[in-house]
Formats: sequence, C-alpha cells, structure tokens
Amino acid sequence: MKISFKKLNEKAVVPTYGSKDSAGADIRACIDHEIVISPGGIAVVSTGIAVEIPENFFGMMCPRSGLAVKNGITLLNSPGIIDSDYRGELRMVLINHSDKHFTVEDEMRMAQLIVVPFVCVDWVESVELSKTNRGSGGFGSTGVK
Repeated sequence: MKISFKKLNEKAVVPTYGSKDSAGADIRACIDHEIVISPGGIAVVSTGIAVEIPENFFGMMCPRSGLAVKNGITLLNSPGIIDSDYRGELRMVLINHSDKHFTVEDEMRMAQLIVVPFVCVDWVESVELSKTNRGSGGFGSTGVK
C-alpha cells in the first residue's frame, strides 16, 4: 500500500520502519528547539508532516515501548486515531510518567504510526442481545490466570 504524505516543514523526516516486519512506522519530532517535559507534564510535539490515509483505513498513533520502559514517556491519548479525511499536521501528545525531566530533541523517534482497515457499521437498537458464556461480566471477570 502506498500512502501519500506532505512535508509541512522542510526538515520533517519521512516515517520509517525499524525493521522489515515492523507494524508501526516511526514518527519523529520536527521541532525548532528542545522541549522539556517535566515529571507529570504534557507536551504537544510537531511532526512536520500530514498524511493521506485511504478511505476505509485509519492511522493509529501508538507509543514506542522503549521510551515508555526506559523514560516513562508515552502518548496521553493512546492510541491516537487519525481519520482518513484528516489532512492536518500529525502531532503527538506526550506525557511524562517518570520522576525526571525528559528532553525531546529534533528528529527523535517519539511514536509509531500503524495503518489499519476498519468497517463502518449501522447501529441497530435492540431490546435483547444474543446470549454468551461471558454475558455482562466486565472488568476482571475472566480473572488473571
């Protein structure tokens, strides 16, 4: 699949895959100066790109596991959904869950973008829903072992 993108900033970096079988393309910061995220702080970080996701697909902006484990940095609205009709700049809403300041530098790989197909459904109100073994068992109802 080919997806068109537009550089909104001449120094923006094209999304790239870290390996042949990576599901997510690395998305990099495109910033003019470092951004320091305080412990518990939030920052919106530019990517400098816009994308053209095909109809019946959406982009899913996801955290990078290494940043989360090593630095406590993740996406606040994870996953961030990018609809196929959105043509604005991709931006990352980062949160610092650690007790240390974190510095975002230009061209740092801060998130990953996965393109996923979806189906629009017609919602039909019903008085009864079909029965299942689980039924209405919610949070924790299936246990941990």
